[in-house]
Amino acid sequence: MADGSDYCAAFVRTADFDRFIAALFAPAERRAALLALYAFNAEIARVRDVAREALPGEIRLQWWSEVLSGDRRGEAEANPIAASLLRVIEDYRLPAARLIDLIEAHRFDLYGDPMASFADLDAYAASTSSAVFALAAQILGAPAEAASAPAGVAHALTGLLRAFPIHAARGQIFGPADLLERHGVHMHDVFAGRSSAGLKAGLAELRQRAREMLAAAREPLRALPPHALPAMLPLAPVRLMLSRLDRSDPFASAEIPQWRRQWLIWRAARDPARIAG
Repeated sequence: MADGSDYCAAFVRTADFDRFIAALFAPAERRAALLALYAFNAEIARVRDVAREALPGEIRLQWWSEVLSGDRRGEAEANPIAASLLRVIEDYRLPAARLIDLIEAHRFDLYGDPMASFADLDAYAASTSSAVFALAAQILGAPAEAASAPAGVAHALTGLLRAFPIHAARGQIFGPADLLERHGVHMHDVFAGRSSAGLKAGLAELRQRAREMLAAAREPLRALPPHALPAMLPLAPVRLMLSRLDRSDPFASAEIPQWRRQWLIWRAARDPARIAG
């Protein structure tokens, strides 16, 4: 993995800083494997931004699916993320099917339709964020499904709420259609950047859902062995981010400075009870 490990580390540091910092608290011999997983996740998550249109995005995602299915071996070896990931799958017996499911879930990102329901949003979060938490814990040598499932939903919802202004500006919304309808939210108002009481109420409901999932993760997190906890450290900034979003206009940035996110992760690494707040 040496050939691609530096590339993966640099890529994750830029694309997913929280997970880069979290990986530094993992045992040195497993850090490169974590970063390969995180690089793959970041690469798939950014396909909409890189491709900009659905068809080239579909082609990129299909290439990754074929790599994980065992095709395109020569091309994969020339790609530092793909080559590193394939070695991690083999070394740690990661289920390639779960990674392919992650790719399939991200096909939704390429289009402008809202999620149909809360159940669809939960399924999206489970196939993407929850899967990454669980696979990271597997790399660290501990099953963590009970903690990863709610942790992933909390992390994914918070990330989507944080990115709401960016998504709305490009004509995309991840909020469930049934939630928007219940609060009388019209898509054209969202895409025009017009806030409303209904939109604020709908986003508040999503934040409440994220908090419920964060709370549901606390007890399973306490049961994890210490060596698995670095896989869960990216959850540490979620509570503060939700508080920031509570006070923010839907279309305004509520970013936490990079130094403070790093501090939150460092503090949670020293006191695991802080991981889920």
